[in-house]
Amino acid sequence: MYKEFGIKEEVISLAEKINKDLLPIFDEIDKNCELNSLKVLKAFNKYNVSDMHFNSTTGYGYGDVGRDTIENIFSEVLGAEDSLVRGQFISGTHALTVALFAFLRPNDTMLSICGKPYDTLDEVIGIVDNDSSLKSYGVKYEQIDLINDDFDYDKIIDRVSKNDIKLIEIQRSRGYALRRSITLDKIEKVIKAIRSVNKNVIIMIDNCYGEFVDKVEPLALGADVMVGSLIKNLGGGIAPNGAYIAGKKELVKLAAERLTAPGLGKEVGPTMGINKYILQGLFMAPSVVASSLKTAIFASKMLEEMGYKPVPRFNEKRSDIVQTIEFGDKEKLIKYCQGIQMGSQIDSNSIPEPWDMPGYTDQVIMAAGAFTQGSSIELSCDAPIRPPYIAFMQGGLTYEYGKLGVMRAISQIL
Repeated sequence: MYKEFGIKEEVISLAEKINKDLLPIFDEIDKNCELNSLKVLKAFNKYNVSDMHFNSTTGYGYGDVGRDTIENIFSEVLGAEDSLVRGQFISGTHALTVALFAFLRPNDTMLSICGKPYDTLDEVIGIVDNDSSLKSYGVKYEQIDLINDDFDYDKIIDRVSKNDIKLIEIQRSRGYALRRSITLDKIEKVIKAIRSVNKNVIIMIDNCYGEFVDKVEPLALGADVMVGSLIKNLGGGIAPNGAYIAGKKELVKLAAERLTAPGLGKEVGPTMGINKYILQGLFMAPSVVASSLKTAIFASKMLEEMGYKPVPRFNEKRSDIVQTIEFGDKEKLIKYCQGIQMGSQIDSNSIPEPWDMPGYTDQVIMAAGAFTQGSSIELSCDAPIRPPYIAFMQGGLTYEYGKLGVMRAISQIL
C-alpha cells in the first residue's frame, strides 16, 4: 500500500530505522501537549463554554457573547490582560499591520532587534516603497541584526537606552531569513536587558508558528503584546480564518480601534458563524501543534540521514513548528515541495510551480494541499527560489498524516 501511494522502499526502511531515536523526544512533546491542553481545558471550564457561545451575529455584531468569551479564553490561555480575536483579520501579516499602525505615530521609531522581519512586512514598514506604508506616514524604522543566531545585546542596550524608540519588534520564527528561530530563554534574556535601561518601550512579539511549542508564551516573559494567526497553531486546523492580538489592555484597545474605528473598538465585529470553529480549533491546538512538531522532527532526522542540512536538527531545542531543509539545488527543492503537495489530502493532483506571489521579492513555490487556504498548521512547504535553496516546511494535523506526506516528498528526490 505504501508503494501504491508513491513511497519508495528505501524511504520505508529508513523511517523504520530512525524511529527508536525519535521516541524519547516525542515523549517530551507529549508531556508539553498535556500541560497546554490543561491550560485550554481550565479556561473553557472557567468561562462556562456552552453551545450558546456557538451562535453568530451579523451586521455590527453587538452583544456577541461567543466572541467575547473567546477573547476571555485566549487571554486566559496566553496570559494576557486582554485579547482581540477576530475573523476580520485576514492573516498574521494583517494583524501585525493593524498592531503597528495602532501603536506607532508620525516621527515614532520602530526597532527590529532580530534583523529584517518577514518578507510580507517589507511594504508595510516601508523597507520596500509603498504609498500606504508606515514610512509614508512618517514612522521611522531601524534594525539590529542577530549575531550567531542570538541578540546583539550591546547594540540593543546602547540604542534603547536613548529612550527615543517607541516599539521593539521581535519575530520569534525565522521567516525566510537564514537564521534559527529564537528560543524563549533568549527572548526572556533580551527583554530583561531592555527593561534594565528602558521601562516604557513597547515590546511586541510576532508569535506566529510559536504558540504551544513550549510551556509558556512570551507575555509571561515580560513582552507587552504579541500577535499570531488562527490558520497557524492556535486555529488547530479547524478555524477557517482569523488572527489575534493579545497583551496589555491599553494596547489591545488601540489595536481594536484601528481594526474597527475609534469609539467602537471591541464592541463590534460580527462573527458570522465562526465561533464554534475558533473554539474547537483552540481546543485541538495543543495536540495539533504536537503533531506538527513530531512531523518536523521526523523530516529533520530523515533528511539528515540522507545528507541534507536540516535546521533545527532532530534533537535540538525548538521555538516554532517550522523545519527548514537546505537542498543546495533548485530542482531538488522544487521536487520536494511538489512531493509534499502529492502527499496532501487536497489538490494532490496539482503540481505547484514557482510564481510571483504578492508581497514577496523572489519567486515562491508553495505546496499547500490544505482544507483551509493558506493554512500552515496543515502540512505545507514553501520556499523562495534563491540560493542556497531552502525549503520551509511546517504543519501536520496528525503525526501519521504528516509522516506519510514527508515520506512521499522524500521519495520524489531520490
